[in-house]
Amino acid sequence: MTPPRSALRADARRNREHLIATAAEAFASGQAISLDGIAKRAGVGSGTLYRHFPTREDLVEEVYRDQIRPLRDDARALLDSEQPAEALQAWMHRFAEWAGERRGICEALVAMSASGRFGTGPVCDEVQQVLSMVLEAGAEAGELRGDIDPVDVGSILASVLAVAGAPEQRAQLDRMLTIVVDGLRPRH
Repeated sequence: MTPPRSALRADARRNREHLIATAAEAFASGQAISLDGIAKRAGVGSGTLYRHFPTREDLVEEVYRDQIRPLRDDARALLDSEQPAEALQAWMHRFAEWAGERRGICEALVAMSASGRFGTGPVCDEVQQVLSMVLEAGAEAGELRGDIDPVDVGSILASVLAVAGAPEQRAQLDRMLTIVVDGLRPRH
């Protein structure tokens, strides 16, 4: 991973911020664009882009870093108004909607899960923290198993979204998330 923003020289920090802004515009356009294309649009060399973001997933994670944080507040509100298992399922639906509106995030999460890197970037970190909070509340209430790793649940969620994340697949998403939550309930 790249050094923290504060450790970068001013010109490197500007390049990094410009790359993020350019990528955000490119992703929002809905058009497929390569990392080299993003570098070209940003007016920097491909080496500069890869120095800051070694993989597409790293760039996608950084673009959506700040946009994921409100979902933590959603999880807290759901826990205040629902039982933990229902809160978990509702939050996963909200996350699916959030991810569906952001080009590249589902693919990045699936790739990170497949490589064993889920939980190593800002979006994955936030998802992992939210899942941990909800799973702990569920375990305390006796509604969810206490031996579940939030990274595993995040990877399962990424996989479900890869299969049924499109808006026209809402019914399949609902069924799959019900199965996931049912699988997290304590065994009797």
